Amino acid sequence: MKITSSAFREGESIPSKFTCDGGDTSPPLQIGDVPSGAKTLALIADDPDAPGGLFTHWLVWNIPPQTNSIEEGSAPKGLQGTNDFGKSGYGAPCPPSGVHRYYFRVFALDRELDLRSGAKRSQLDAAMKGHVIAQGELIGRYARKK
Repeated sequence: MKITSSAFREGESIPSKFTCDGGDTSPPLQIGDVPSGAKTLALIADDPDAPGGLFTHWLVWNIPPQTNSIEEGSAPKGLQGTNDFGKSGYGAPCPPSGVHRYYFRVFALDRELDLRSGAKRSQLDAAMKGHVIAQGELIGRYARKK
């Protein structure tokens, strides 16, 4: 499974348009090679370099498995969780200092998740446990300009 973006390549800088220094807009994402047995997809975007540990920027689940792209500034069909900014939807990269890595991960699941909109990361992780049949990952980097 793979996840890519037309806005940045693997390991490259995320354009400021998609960060707190720009429009706080979600980047365009493309999803490919979804296994035929997938019942739904889940999307998680997070920052492992945050001062307090892993910081979640976006949670979406029960995405239809035929979804192959997510347009810039939009969310895929599905349910959105509460990010670590305390909001639903995409929370743009906004590192306090230095270069941070931002992981955009897509997961193919063998079932629909019984989670309500607004669930937190720990609830999504628990619901997905044992149901991931494939996953893809895209890493972008960002440092705020001083």
